[in-house]
Amino acid sequence: MDLEIRGRKALLSGASRGLGKACAMALAREGVDVTIVARTRDVLRTTCEEIRAATGVNVTPVLGDITTVDGRVDALAACPEPDILLNNADGLLPGDFRHWTREDGIAALDSMMLSPIEMMRSTVDGLMARGFGRIVNIVSRSVKIPQSELGLSNGARSGLVGFVAGLSRQTVARNVTINNLLPSIFDSDAQVRHIKGMREPGGKSFDQIWRERAAANPAKRFGRPAELGAYFPFLCSAHAGLITGQNILIDGGSYPGTF
Repeated sequence: MDLEIRGRKALLSGASRGLGKACAMALAREGVDVTIVARTRDVLRTTCEEIRAATGVNVTPVLGDITTVDGRVDALAACPEPDILLNNADGLLPGDFRHWTREDGIAALDSMMLSPIEMMRSTVDGLMARGFGRIVNIVSRSVKIPQSELGLSNGARSGLVGFVAGLSRQTVARNVTINNLLPSIFDSDAQVRHIKGMREPGGKSFDQIWRERAAANPAKRFGRPAELGAYFPFLCSAHAGLITGQNILIDGGSYPGTF
C-alpha cells in the first residue's frame, strides 16, 4: 500500500532507541524525512547513520532535552514545519508513592504530559493551516491497566490521554489527527530499566522477573519494537484521516476488558 506520505517531514522525540527508533525507521522506509531529538550524543549519531544507510532519506539529529524550553526551541528550529509529530518519553523508575516528592511529580508531568502538550501547541495551528497533520503519542497500557509501582506514569500519561481526547476533536476537520499508542511489555532498554527498578534486595533475579512478565502475557512473549514501528506509519498516512482521539493497545492481549 502506498501510504502517500513520501517527501513529508517528521519531528520525533525520544527516537534514538527502542520504540521511538522503530517508529523513525519505519517512517523513513516510507520516504519521510525525519528529525530526531534525543539526549545521548553517541546513540543519536548512530541511529541517524543507521536510518540514512537503510533508507536514504534526510535525517537530522537534534541533541537536546525535549522537556526543556531550549530543547523544544532547538527541535522546532531544525524542523519548523513538520507534517508528522511523534511525542515519546521514558517513564520514571518504579517506586512507592510514599517516597515520591512533589518535585518527582512535577518531573513526571513535565516529561510525560506537559512537554508533549507544548509540542502540540507549537505545531498544531501550522498543521491545520497546511491541511495535513499526524500527531502520535507513545503512551503506555498503564492508562488502561494501572500498575501500582508506576504511579507517576499512571497519572501523567492519563493526563496526556485526557488532553488529547479533547484536542483531537478540534483538529480532525482540518485533516490533523492525534492518536495515542499504548504499548505493553516490549523488548527494549526502557523495559530493562523498568525491571531493574522493580528488583528488591534478596528478591527475584532480573532473569526470573523477565521470564515471568513474558509468561503472564497472553502472547507469552515481549513485543518487538519493530512491531509497534510498523503500526506507526499507517496512523501517519493519508489513509488515516478518520482515526483520531484513539488509544490503540499494542499489548499481545494483556488488556482484559471487552471495550
